[in-house]
Amino acid sequence: MELSKRQERIIEIVKEAGPITGENIAEKLSLTRATLRPDLAILTMAGFLDARPRVGYFFTGKTGSELLTEQIKKFKVQQYQHVPIVVKESVSVYDAISTMFLEDVGTLFVVDDHSCLTGVLSRKDLLRASIGQQDLNSVPVHIIMTRMPNITICRREDLLIDVAMKLINKQIDGIPVVRDTEAGLEVIGRITKTTITKVFVELITNDQV
Repeated sequence: MELSKRQERIIEIVKEAGPITGENIAEKLSLTRATLRPDLAILTMAGFLDARPRVGYFFTGKTGSELLTEQIKKFKVQQYQHVPIVVKESVSVYDAISTMFLEDVGTLFVVDDHSCLTGVLSRKDLLRASIGQQDLNSVPVHIIMTRMPNITICRREDLLIDVAMKLINKQIDGIPVVRDTEAGLEVIGRITKTTITKVFVELITNDQV
């Protein structure tokens, strides 16, 4: 996050004189305690400063990059998962290609009648199937899809940073978010490379993308 000049000055004062009360900080800046209250709240919530009752504010010693890293490591899948784009096993390769383009996604999740995961379709899978003389309308996706145990999955409680590592290590575009049911792994969401990119942009710009 980008700090204002006054917030940077507050950090300098706390570094030099901390622990120091809000009243004393305000006095050094020739401002009222009420005027500084929002700045002190922001710096405390961001992790630059810490506060103790009847003691005052003190500098945590952490840099912006360290605080950013700590924040990222707290993010969970459930905070950022999106609606999954799914197709049934019986859908034709042609219809799957159409769905992928219409939904503007790079990965489709194949499910059974219980909405449980049975396969994954990537752009490469569909491109490979379309090269040849076969009729794409007559080929069901279950013939070309990637099946378990070769499917990378995640759950709502997983850390987003761990899912990001899976995307990188497996060199895939998207991962299904699943939950365990008696019928199998129900698909309840998706995390993609675009998701991860938006999270970083959101953090850097301090805005909701």
